[in-house]
Amino acid sequence: MTAIGPGDTAPDFDLPAAGGGRVRLADLKGKAVVLYFYPKDDTPGCTKESQGFSEAAADFAAAGAVVVGVSKDSVASHDKFKAKYRLALELGSDPEGAVIAAYGAWVEKSMYGRTYMGIDRSTFLIDGHGKLVQAWRKVKVPGHVDAVLKAVRALAQG
Repeated sequence: MTAIGPGDTAPDFDLPAAGGGRVRLADLKGKAVVLYFYPKDDTPGCTKESQGFSEAAADFAAAGAVVVGVSKDSVASHDKFKAKYRLALELGSDPEGAVIAAYGAWVEKSMYGRTYMGIDRSTFLIDGHGKLVQAWRKVKVPGHVDAVLKAVRALAQG
């Protein structure tokens, strides 16, 4: 499967979300969407990344963007994670990994000589028309939220 890139139509998604609702790309038309994929709720890197996006939620909203985090964790896990860290963002649950795979974020990884499939920490910026503007893959958490916010602000200025 070819990884999607800037200029491609963003794969649609409709996922159960923390708090019992759903998060759908179709419902976010007209707004920029920051869609980030992360490996696991309540692990150090994922917590730092989610807290960073949450702390900047008002800045993203002011620039016309909605932030949505997605992992394979259950809605119940997302609810606990969101409450524990008071996260101000949408968290979608993709237990089968269909959306994760559609964005090319389900990849072969290796650790200690063992290979396995897992989520590539990655972020996608989608414009209000559903086009992919930018993709960050193999994300390192420090400085990432600032880089994404800068791209969102540039998009907002047209």
